[in-house]
Amino acid sequence: MRRMCLGFVGFMLLVTAGMAQQGPYKVLKTAKVGGLGGFDYIYADDAGRRLYIPRGAVQGENPIAARVTVFNLDTLAPVGEIPNTRANGAAVDLKSGHGFASSKPVAMWDTKTLAFIKTIDVDPKCSPDGILADPFNQRIYVFSHPTMDATVLDAKDGAVLGTVDLGGAPEQAATDGKGHVYVVIQDKANVAVIDAKAMKVAAHYDFGDKGSRCNGLALDVKNHVLFAACGQSGIPAVTPAQPMMVILNAEDGKIIASLPLAGGSDGAVFNPATMQAFSSHGNGTMTVIRENSPTSFAVEQDLQTMAGAKTLTLDTKTNHILTMAAEYGPAPAAPPPGGAPPPGRGGRAPRGPMLPDSFSILVVGK
Repeated sequence: MRRMCLGFVGFMLLVTAGMAQQGPYKVLKTAKVGGLGGFDYIYADDAGRRLYIPRGAVQGENPIAARVTVFNLDTLAPVGEIPNTRANGAAVDLKSGHGFASSKPVAMWDTKTLAFIKTIDVDPKCSPDGILADPFNQRIYVFSHPTMDATVLDAKDGAVLGTVDLGGAPEQAATDGKGHVYVVIQDKANVAVIDAKAMKVAAHYDFGDKGSRCNGLALDVKNHVLFAACGQSGIPAVTPAQPMMVILNAEDGKIIASLPLAGGSDGAVFNPATMQAFSSHGNGTMTVIRENSPTSFAVEQDLQTMAGAKTLTLDTKTNHILTMAAEYGPAPAAPPPGGAPPPGRGGRAPRGPMLPDSFSILVVGK
């Protein structure tokens, strides 16, 4: 009887997974825009119809400088770049028409002409990673892992207004546009809530054992719901890694639900027009979660995208999700016994070189 029950449960899991795969979303377009250099965050300025993708430098016989590449959001045709800028992310303040990159120093430009305006010095110990534009009071938040804080800039002139101690390594952030900025803290399994007026953390929402190694964060502003995309649930030493979407009340931090993700997330967005949250994963999947009500949620689809497509952005005009990835050659040969391992990224196994012209932008929609 026990064996029959377990078999039935397994069968139902397979059925559920199959149903999730048959959702409404698909990859509508894959644009091979090419270009070498690493990449992290992708950002859609849906009002200005621009798509920003920072790219890393390339060393060697034919070096390529780091830059922020800019594309037409409708056609994905290249429209320019912010040169000599080594950044992880970009953000735009719509009111001032200023763009910013999470570089060191921070780069600032005119979003209409893409003309470079100036660089902004930050703390020498700061390592800019994520970045967020908050329309509430026209502030730009630049997040740093080593210093565990956010440098706050005035979007109008780029002035440094101060820093906010976040108590941990910040990843993705979201704003309600009403005075609250939410930041998922990767190494502390919580969300830091910033009071935008006071420029300080007002609360931390802990996940407990529901999720850790969280990189993605999205917000349903109307219903005050946070979606924290985490790479691990349970106790890592006891249970196998299970990526989870931890769903919380944005007003008090109460956990509403936890739902499985198809991979370890590096980004999340919420589309209020469709009432769906999206999480993108480096293993080439994207999970779609439907909000049936502020207290009821379900995994609607696990979509295949492209290996390495780990961050995403939302175009609110078209309701399209955009992500990006590239193809790579064979990984370096394993070192001889006793030899030093080849350098990797953050302790991960090294991968082969990026194949020329393989870098692609993927458009996901119905």
